[in-house]
Amino acid sequence: MGKIVGIDLGTTNSCVAVVEGDHVTVIHNQRGNRILPSVVAFTNEDCLVGESAKRQAVTNPTRTVHGIKRLMGRKADSERLVELKKTSPYQIVAAANGDAWIRIDNKEYGPQEISALILKEMKDYAQDYLGEEVTEAIVTVPAYFDDSQRQATRAAGKIAGLDVKKILNEPTAAALGYGAHKDKKNQVLAVFDLGGGTFDITILRFEDGVFEVLATNGDTFLGGDDFDQGLVRYLVKDFMDRHGTDLTKDPCALQRLRDACETAKKELSNAPVAAINLPFVSVGPAGPLHLQHDGLSRELFDQLTAPLVERLEIPCRTAMEDAHTKPEQIDQVLLVGGMTRVPAVQRKAEAIFGKKPSKGVNPDEIVAVGAATQGAIITGELSEVVLLDVTPHSLGIRVVEDEMSIVIPKNTTIPTSERKVFATTRDDQDFVNIEVYQGESKLVSQNTHLGRFTLGGLPRKPVGQVYVDVVFTIDADGVVHVTAKEMQSGKEASVTVSPSSGLTTRQLEEITQKHRPVVVREAGIHAP
Repeated sequence: MGKIVGIDLGTTNSCVAVVEGDHVTVIHNQRGNRILPSVVAFTNEDCLVGESAKRQAVTNPTRTVHGIKRLMGRKADSERLVELKKTSPYQIVAAANGDAWIRIDNKEYGPQEISALILKEMKDYAQDYLGEEVTEAIVTVPAYFDDSQRQATRAAGKIAGLDVKKILNEPTAAALGYGAHKDKKNQVLAVFDLGGGTFDITILRFEDGVFEVLATNGDTFLGGDDFDQGLVRYLVKDFMDRHGTDLTKDPCALQRLRDACETAKKELSNAPVAAINLPFVSVGPAGPLHLQHDGLSRELFDQLTAPLVERLEIPCRTAMEDAHTKPEQIDQVLLVGGMTRVPAVQRKAEAIFGKKPSKGVNPDEIVAVGAATQGAIITGELSEVVLLDVTPHSLGIRVVEDEMSIVIPKNTTIPTSERKVFATTRDDQDFVNIEVYQGESKLVSQNTHLGRFTLGGLPRKPVGQVYVDVVFTIDADGVVHVTAKEMQSGKEASVTVSPSSGLTTRQLEEITQKHRPVVVREAGIHAP
């Protein structure tokens, strides 16, 4: 078995790492950069990824895709994507199955394909550094990603030519990367992970060489992009009040403003005041218009983003409650993700947990470091820690009308197997439809539909006299298997659950083939 690299596929930035001997190396590209902007741009001649894509975003905003992770496994008509469409410079459309896709010119791309281009760049980084082919990877996802989002990430890996050995939760990876497993003292950790697009909080316990995730929670639509947007909205309104011109109507001007707000946000993490100067940002009746703010204060930024900071508290409180853990029982709070550099975010974490958080690692790289560590555990290079993760969402089936009956509650340690017995609801009922859902609502209509199958040939009896034993099994990779058996006859049916959304097998193969590299050999050119 060759090297298994660890890849943090981030909303804003991505990173790749590998274990070499007794240390982990975060791999840099030929320019010496260890962080790749998660940006893909389409030009008339080529497709750009990373720094080059981000540099031309201002001149090509409608064909430059960023934040694609927010679309993974989501429906185009979901409430949050409807709002995102209003501010997105590129076009978000509905695929045939309702999934959110991207339309560039007259072509449509699934978020799996866009993500695959970023993963392929990470793969190339690793191959250039190691001097050998890389085919296996650990890819991280937010802990609160549901099954559809995880499957979409795995599909992106396949398109990129990677065998994804494990989908690893980002906070768990961060804890591994932090090196807490090297500390012989048993302890409880809280991993506070706020990145470019998502927020996760995970409570873990390290005891006698075992890392056990106690509970996880989060918000897959809360991150640095939202903080940037808070500044953008303020400056757009201010410019409108001053000049009567709406910058949101000009994609190039809006992209310039977004970039400037992101830079100002970073400056305000270290300085009390930042400046935004955009000359010739628009044109009015009297000529060119300039946007200039020399006194953009941290206090103002905190006011504009206060509602976002407040949204961090409920997931943290819920995770501690689910873990049966109080703040004073937590030994360390680990800050992960670039947004944890923001002073207001750090103060909020300290207020929630009642202690100063640890800031001893690079929050942009630590997740990739942990993923590489997990890869080395799989290959046997490291064997000092055991990971016990949990399922982030409850799993169950539809019963009467819109009601959901939970079979496996959220935060159950995986792998696991749970069963529940159900009875028929009609006289002479000779079949049952098993519809599998994921989520926390008592109503299936408010949860995520994962799949369905039918168990037929049941004995015809009065209502409630035929019993069906339903067994849910989740393996170590988070794959869900469901079996239903009529208890008297033993008649059985089962399914390996795959999301009702996502790429079909044929679509996945076609896109994978399209991105398969062309190899030049002495006899000619062919695709392997």
